Amino acid sequence: MSVTWDIRRAGPAESAHSVLLVPGGMCTNEAYADLMADKALADVRLVAVTQPGFGSTRPPDDVSMENYARLLADVVARERCDIVAGHSLGANVALEMAAAGLFTGPLVLLSPTFSRGDEAKALTVLNTLGRVPVLGRLAWSGMLKTAPRALRSSLPPHQAAILERAMAHNDAAVCRRMVREYYRYLDRHPSLVPRLCEAGVATWVVRGEHDEIGLTEGERRGLDACPHVRTVTVPGAGHLFPIEQPARVADILLEAIAAGR
Repeated sequence: MSVTWDIRRAGPAESAHSVLLVPGGMCTNEAYADLMADKALADVRLVAVTQPGFGSTRPPDDVSMENYARLLADVVARERCDIVAGHSLGANVALEMAAAGLFTGPLVLLSPTFSRGDEAKALTVLNTLGRVPVLGRLAWSGMLKTAPRALRSSLPPHQAAILERAMAHNDAAVCRRMVREYYRYLDRHPSLVPRLCEAGVATWVVRGEHDEIGLTEGERRGLDACPHVRTVTVPGAGHLFPIEQPARVADILLEAIAAGR
């Protein structure tokens, strides 16, 4: 079955640089609405995608991380993007794309997960419950309905509305299958830090100061030892900092663009 990507574009088509934006799990390209409207990026061509299977899009037959990396590399080539930025699960797909040798341009990884133990506990519980057919369906359906509303109290109204639109129309069964494959991927790679380091790609690893995604001391030391990897902490931000602080992400993208020159 052929795969159709939901794509939104902004910025001048003739721009010298094009950035591919990959949202996190259960989110569509709507998550980058404010970032794409940031005036600092007015001269940059921005291409935001929805990973097939999230929102109302259809998933590929193979929902493994390795296949998503291959599919993403095809989009990078078609859209002529020289920089890739991904958030959360999208960051991990971008990481795998570089690790597989499918992309050699700069990467901006926004809150990636480097090992199974780093992942948010709530997602781990959902993945465990998902193995039980009836209970899994109920748990995933409930999460998709309540999660955006639950975050209203922690986000300004405008940002909460962006998140709700980004997470709308997900299919619980599809999300459950995709996340199960994601955990299998993490089980195949006890730590993704060596894969990133061996890829040799200029990379910015960006995390919120209060990010719920963990980072062990060993992983931090491994990242610090990679000469082509720079780690950045966004003060006062949580896991959703691309929505909370799009201007800070814009600054980091401009830094990656300058380095790419």
